[in-house]
Amino acid sequence: MVHKRLRPFNTKATYPEQKLDNDLAQGVVARGTMVFLRGQIGQDLETRESVCVGDAAGQTRKAMENIRMLLEEAGSDLSHICRCTIYLIDIRYREAVYQEMGKWLKGVHYCSTGLVVSALARPEWLVEIEVTAVIPD
Repeated sequence: MVHKRLRPFNTKATYPEQKLDNDLAQGVVARGTMVFLRGQIGQDLETRESVCVGDAAGQTRKAMENIRMLLEEAGSDLSHICRCTIYLIDIRYREAVYQEMGKWLKGVHYCSTGLVVSALARPEWLVEIEVTAVIPD
């Protein structure tokens, strides 16, 4: 089985100011059972417009909306998330980000790792959430 690529794109269009030329995807369905999602941020996947600039909770909400949409496109949903990695550019955003995530993932009991990093790919991004999930039988 060939892996299914969710919303493939090239970085030339996404990051024109960085002069990159990489073929990526928002997610990959591996062997029909696992879903690996690219880190999601406060960005509209259709327009690539950054949203909720300066608002960590708002960016988290948009990231979770993107995650839900991509998992559904893959044949899964939020309840099948196994692992999240959360990247913050400032530890002071932790409470707002985790409170928002908790609204979306109540009862899921996923594994997570939270990291504070010096920056994300764009200066207006405050949080990025990476997810691995399964596709139910």
